[in-house]
Amino acid sequence: MLAQYEIGVIGAGNAAEGIIHGVLRNSVLLDDRIIASDPNETRRQSFSDRFKVEVTDDNRRVVRESYILLLAVKPQAYREVVDGFADLVREDHVLVSIMAGVATTDLESCFPNIKARVVRVMPNLASHVGAGMAGVHPGRWASEADLLRAQRVFDAGGKSVHIENEALMDAVTAISGTGPAYFYFFTEAIVAAARKIGLSPHYADLLAKQTALGAARMMLESGEDPASLREKVTSPGGTTAAAMESLFESEVFDDIVAAATAAFERGRELGGGAAKK
Repeated sequence: MLAQYEIGVIGAGNAAEGIIHGVLRNSVLLDDRIIASDPNETRRQSFSDRFKVEVTDDNRRVVRESYILLLAVKPQAYREVVDGFADLVREDHVLVSIMAGVATTDLESCFPNIKARVVRVMPNLASHVGAGMAGVHPGRWASEADLLRAQRVFDAGGKSVHIENEALMDAVTAISGTGPAYFYFFTEAIVAAARKIGLSPHYADLLAKQTALGAARMMLESGEDPASLREKVTSPGGTTAAAMESLFESEVFDDIVAAATAAFERGRELGGGAAKK
């Protein structure tokens, strides 16, 4: 069967929205080559209004009419969802999963009668603005071409890296998948501090966000490691030194490491079918 759509999205949530935004913005595909399904009418309407793509509540239609299947459902629910269309999955399908904790072998096992071509990906929210980061790992039956197709989709929303050892995908989830939340949380604290010491809400927000952007660009564009850049800002006895002394005394560094480790462990639990995230 000749697929009508290049990409079929199953689960038209926030993550899928960022991915499709990148694909269309960079003309990787035109809107008439994408279809998305979701049980929620509001989400379907949002996709249709924003991207002008075909939408449906019928996952089976998406599978029948698409070549690449982007699986963007909650990891706790994926078996129930996949069971609803598993009999339609063909060997020419490429199944791109962005479900945290779900191993390629777990997804492959849902299709015992074929060698399912699975590519596991962990993207992040910044794909919405073209600055995303995604780790990509091909399953046993995925070809080099399948991997490159998947990377092309995620490079449209930022950058992707091929993770050769799937055991590291939970680490990717903890660092870049969950990572934006760490930076948002830190920026929230900076905004709160700015307001506490007298800045207006507008300037507190602007100064904190622009400073975060500048710091990120310095790390990426200078090629220097974060510790070296921090040391350049920190003059002995100065204001930054006072801030760093407070942070180290309160063990914020260790707390951040612990937070990322907790995210890593939760990713492993999700892979074993643990309860809701």
